[in-house]
Amino acid sequence: MGLFDIFKKKKVELTEEQLKWNKMWELWTEEKTKSPYTELMTYQSEINNGGHSQYFCNVDNVSDLKKEMSALEKILTSPLYKNLKKAHKAYLILEENEEDENADEILEQCDNVFYENEEQINFILQEYANKLEI
Repeated sequence: MGLFDIFKKKKVELTEEQLKWNKMWELWTEEKTKSPYTELMTYQSEINNGGHSQYFCNVDNVSDLKKEMSALEKILTSPLYKNLKKAHKAYLILEENEEDENADEILEQCDNVFYENEEQINFILQEYANKLEI
C-alpha cells in the first residue's frame, strides 16, 4: 500500500471554522464575496503570488486600481494601508523608470511589511468567513 492509499483511506474532518474559510475562498473565486472583503482577498492573493508589483500590475489590467485601493482603505489597519500607498508610489516610479533601484528596494520592503503583518489580514478575513452560512 502506497502513501497515497493511506491518505485516501484516512478522512480528515475539517472544523466549522475551516469549512467557512474554504467557503469564503470558493465564493471569492466565483466573484460572490462582498466589498471590501473581495478586494482584501485579491490583495492577499496577489501579494502572496508575486508581491505588490504583481498586485498593482494585475489589478490595473483587469479592474479600477483606485477603486480597489479605496476599498482597501476601509478595511486595512492604518499601518498596512500606509504600506500599500508607499508600495504604490514606488510602483508608479518603476513604471516610468524600470531601472530605479531605490523604488525596487521600497517595493521589497513593502512586501516584507505585508508578510510580517499578514496575520492581521487573516484575522479580518476569518471574522468575515465566520459569518458565512455553510
